Amino acid sequence: MTVQTSRRGFLKGIAALSGVALVVGFDAKGALAAAPLGTVDLNPFVKVDGDGVVTVVLKHFEMGQGTSTGLATLVAEELDADWTTLRTEFAPADGEKYQIVGFGVQMTGGSMSIWNSYMQYRKAGAAARALLVQAAAAEWGVAPEAVTVEKGLLKAGDKSAGFGAFVAAAAALVPPETPPLKDPAAFTLIGKSDLKRRDNTNKTDGTAVFALDVTLPGMVHAVILRPDRPGAVLASFDASGARDVAGFLDAKALPNKAGVAVFAKSTWAAIQARNAITAEWDNSAAETRSTGRMVEEHLALVRGEPTYQVREGGDLATTTAALSGAAKVIEAEFTFPHLAHAPMEPLNCVIEATETGGVRFHDGCQAPGITQGAVAHVLGLTPDKVEVNTVYAGGSFGRRASPTSDYHVEAALAFSLLGGKTPVKLVWTREDDIRGGYYRPMAAHRVKIGLDGDGKLVGWDHRLAVQSIMKGTAFEAAMVQNGVDGTSAEGVRDSHYAIPAMSVGLSDWTSPLKVLWWRSVGHTHTGYAMEAAMDMAAKAAGQDPVAFRLALLEGDDPDRKRLAGVLRLVAEKVEWNKPAVAGRFRGVAVHKSFNTYVAQVAEVSRSEDGAIKIEKVICAVDCGVVVNPDIVKAQMEGGIGFGLGAAMRNQITFTDGAVDQWNFPDYMPLRMGDIGSIEVHILPSTEAPTGVGEPGLPPSLPAVANAIAAATGDWPTHLPWSENGLSFGA
Repeated sequence: MTVQTSRRGFLKGIAALSGVALVVGFDAKGALAAAPLGTVDLNPFVKVDGDGVVTVVLKHFEMGQGTSTGLATLVAEELDADWTTLRTEFAPADGEKYQIVGFGVQMTGGSMSIWNSYMQYRKAGAAARALLVQAAAAEWGVAPEAVTVEKGLLKAGDKSAGFGAFVAAAAALVPPETPPLKDPAAFTLIGKSDLKRRDNTNKTDGTAVFALDVTLPGMVHAVILRPDRPGAVLASFDASGARDVAGFLDAKALPNKAGVAVFAKSTWAAIQARNAITAEWDNSAAETRSTGRMVEEHLALVRGEPTYQVREGGDLATTTAALSGAAKVIEAEFTFPHLAHAPMEPLNCVIEATETGGVRFHDGCQAPGITQGAVAHVLGLTPDKVEVNTVYAGGSFGRRASPTSDYHVEAALAFSLLGGKTPVKLVWTREDDIRGGYYRPMAAHRVKIGLDGDGKLVGWDHRLAVQSIMKGTAFEAAMVQNGVDGTSAEGVRDSHYAIPAMSVGLSDWTSPLKVLWWRSVGHTHTGYAMEAAMDMAAKAAGQDPVAFRLALLEGDDPDRKRLAGVLRLVAEKVEWNKPAVAGRFRGVAVHKSFNTYVAQVAEVSRSEDGAIKIEKVICAVDCGVVVNPDIVKAQMEGGIGFGLGAAMRNQITFTDGAVDQWNFPDYMPLRMGDIGSIEVHILPSTEAPTGVGEPGLPPSLPAVANAIAAATGDWPTHLPWSENGLSFGA
């Protein structure tokens, strides 16, 4: 199963959960109804009002990754809209109109927003343009070919008018099924770096609305008292102590016994009341192991016989035979901790009743398709009765899209406990999420590599153990094939290096812990193990790390050529063939994820007391056609920073099943002084656009690890790096 197949299965699983039918492609004939306030829908993605102002409807939400700018650019380019007056709004929950094309579900994730919407949004803009041109041509008595469009203005001879003059007439016309698209050579917006982000101004002046900003009349605030140990259920509770808290209203056990809903007149009062409640928990099915034992169990799995062989064409017996005849064998073990997502805006949402007997959520909603299905199930509704008003989200990194839509379901249950009429605002504190949320799973890798007398690879035995993020969820049927969760080993099972006799073995570790995709999913650990081990092999072979990799990327295979392309580019930019500046040490890594190719070189220094300073990260990326270079660079920078911040010091540890960390003081995100600078270079390409939200992360960690090895002589094989006796400083 390829990575693409894995993603397809995942999204089909979401479609099944949400109850949304599979609809493929762009339907130019849809939704030609007039909207309120004189705004006309020319298609599901383009609205124009009487003043000619264009509004682009965004099927993907904005959590800081730039979708509101990228998607708007695609429409504005083909429509020739006025960028300075263009507006955006988030799409309502409607899986038929606003699905990920070809997958039948509405959500944001998998670095899909631009690559999946590229042609869809261009066609939407082109179709709207064609309608406006046709309407103007009919009014002016000229051929459509005589009408030109520029920055929201239609012209023909001495006649000119804005979009608003013709939008009503345009809405009555039949749109073209295959609207003509611009030649890329004629682009004026796509590929340009000087476009200001659509969310710059409102996030700067404070007018941007996040879920935490939403207040409704008569709204009650709620928090949930949850168990310390994952998998525990409520046995009993005593809320008598909460009655002395000003603003406390009530406390009720959730129907699923997952906790106690605490209601109050403010979030702070709800938190204070929760602190005064005592509860007894049934821990019979809870996680009770500590981190040390978890690590030992993962290592025992990779030291034993793998449960599954997951590399296509890979055979353990062949690999073992090749290694037995190797002139030199390198072995290494890697461990990776549980990690929290820890977005800046904690999880929260508001739920209210609708006039039609359903409910409406106000939320920075990452996956309306999941939310509709999950909430409908617990409230006894049909999915269409669950409306979602999407607002901005203050970060996610995957957390706002769980298989269970956990915080929406909690809000729905709390709402029903109050009778289903009173609006409820549910807030998770950061402590709630760090101590009782979903985690990037712990993982362990064991690598055994054989070299011949000439320093060439002859065999590669790669074994890993990790908890599946798909097994036991609604996506298991679609995502798990022959017992294998494709996300567990992505990035190593599908390595594009020409490695002879390579086998990849996978074993599942099981736990009541809730685990989830975390920015770049399986690539978070597979990219590290693969690229650190590759550097170890290069050193053992006595070869330059870049040249060693390039030799394994020769040939006409498209993936190898593109990986080699970014590797050569980053090597050129850092002048790899010249010695590093005195006192600096370099490391390199290259990795493909989400169909995007990224190579990075990290430069580190070491102080007299041994502290490591990440001086610079240089990145080369091939993501096909670039819609907005500045956003691509920002996403590479963000992915690099997010990954390195975690690698330096972050981990979620457990004592008898309870999480030890609680907030940013002991789960510290990246600080401004942690990295000297990041430099991003984009490889020009005419290939279709691919994802950029996540691919910057996987190679950043091994690039720095390889630089640390150059500085110290040892690779940090157990993350976070602080577990290897390393410290980081200016």
